[in-house]
Amino acid sequence: MIGILVLTHEDLGEHLISCASHVIGLKPPQLAYLSVLRDDDPDVVLANARAMIAQLDSGDGVLILSDMLGATPCNVASRLVQPAKVACIAGVNLPMLVRVLTYRNEPLQVVIEKGLSGGQGGVVQIDN
Repeated sequence: MIGILVLTHEDLGEHLISCASHVIGLKPPQLAYLSVLRDDDPDVVLANARAMIAQLDSGDGVLILSDMLGATPCNVASRLVQPAKVACIAGVNLPMLVRVLTYRNEPLQVVIEKGLSGGQGGVVQIDN
């Protein structure tokens, strides 16, 4: 099973996990969040993220979902990427998180593709 780390500003990750757990009906295992606050030292966040990845990885890899490309959470996540072991997708949203949780028993590359399609497909304009 792919471990999932939601690495975001403030409490966004905690709230996304809470909402996804509501949608799915339970809190999935091997799922955690790491909040980045305004005054956090990125090197400390990096060390904490490494420790969390070690806990989340059962041997199938870890997918990091970050909130915004170019911001501190994503910059930290980019330093953790290891081909075929740790991957990162920026721009996390609820449809993306639900999708990766649904397909997390697939190989890491499949989970990445499902997350990208779920995240993009969940952004739509609603007309009258």
